Amino acid sequence: MALLPLILGLLFWAPEALRAETPNITAITDRLIAAYPTFLARREGNALVWRDGKRMAIDDGLGPKSPAARLDAPDLKDMLAQPYPLGAAPPPARDADPGRARNGEFFTTMYGDCRRDEVRRNLAPVVWLPKKWGKTLQVTRVNGVAGRLAAVSAELDGLPARFDVYLYPPAGTYNCRAIAGTERVSPHGLGIAIDISTKESDYWRWGKPGADGSYAFRNRIPQEIVVIFEKHGFIWGGKWYHYDTMHFEYRPELLLAR
Repeated sequence: MALLPLILGLLFWAPEALRAETPNITAITDRLIAAYPTFLARREGNALVWRDGKRMAIDDGLGPKSPAARLDAPDLKDMLAQPYPLGAAPPPARDADPGRARNGEFFTTMYGDCRRDEVRRNLAPVVWLPKKWGKTLQVTRVNGVAGRLAAVSAELDGLPARFDVYLYPPAGTYNCRAIAGTERVSPHGLGIAIDISTKESDYWRWGKPGADGSYAFRNRIPQEIVVIFEKHGFIWGGKWYHYDTMHFEYRPELLLAR
């Protein structure tokens, strides 16, 4: 019994990132299958079963991970550990990065590995802002991403001119590269991401941490733009503590729960 207060104390004082709201295995499976029904079939115990018979562990059994470990080696549970806030939201808490944890095997199984040139064959053209800019971008057609980005483009194209500075020229879509400062493949390498104009964007790596090592949140992207992207299944990097306000990526599993 003497251990109980100690355990409760550790839980209470644990960093926010380690006390993230973690959905149970059933909820994780339901969200993933609902988001990617073409690829995913069912759960069997701790395994997510793909339609082709592939099995993938939902929980790797390693317990709560540090923020760095969750980014470097996330299991499927870790990908959904931090809830993504829909709509207007306050600045993220320290190390609150919903969506930055991406299980590489999970996503390359669906979209291909760009390092093996497996993504390019599924790229499809999307005319970005046909009335205002009208140039073609390339994203994957897998999971209907190209069609969804085209729908985003059509809605953004109807916004008043004051929004134009945030939207074009875009900074890029498909690009087989690593995430800055890491060896992990960027979601741009999967063909599921777009960076809008950098003119009015902010990125945590462009700033300097304070005396306590934390980064001050910065954002200039209007909420009207974010709402349109989220409506079509794209999360926004402006809802990360390690903010990247030009960045949007197709991650419907994070939006379904909200």
